[in-house]
Amino acid sequence: MTIIESAVEVNKPVTEVYTFLSNMNNHQRLMPENIYNWESTEDEARFTIQNMAKLAIAITNRVENQELTATPIEKAPFEIELKWTVAENGEGTIAKLIISADLNMMMKMLASGPLQKLVDHQTERLQQILG
Repeated sequence: MTIIESAVEVNKPVTEVYTFLSNMNNHQRLMPENIYNWESTEDEARFTIQNMAKLAIAITNRVENQELTATPIEKAPFEIELKWTVAENGEGTIAKLIISADLNMMMKMLASGPLQKLVDHQTERLQQILG
């Protein structure tokens, strides 16, 4: 299993960060430009990653003010899990995005870089949007 993660500090209470992340409609604002064909509800999102794959994911586990897990609801090119964790850090919140992907050696070489860029971009955007 390949683990790719990125963490950021957000100057908002953990409840506000969790509430934002728990609505998949908000995740479009976190995505880079190479994500298109975005469709979402509060619990699900469907999108295309340019030159890679189409994904349909849904929030499958919620631990209020701590953790959100999203997994594919349709066949994906490889097994993948996206997990956001949030934890209080003084006056702010540490938000971490962790992608666990079952990648063979070839896919790991091709996908690790873009997936790392994706998690880094999403955490940076979260910090920009929520402060």
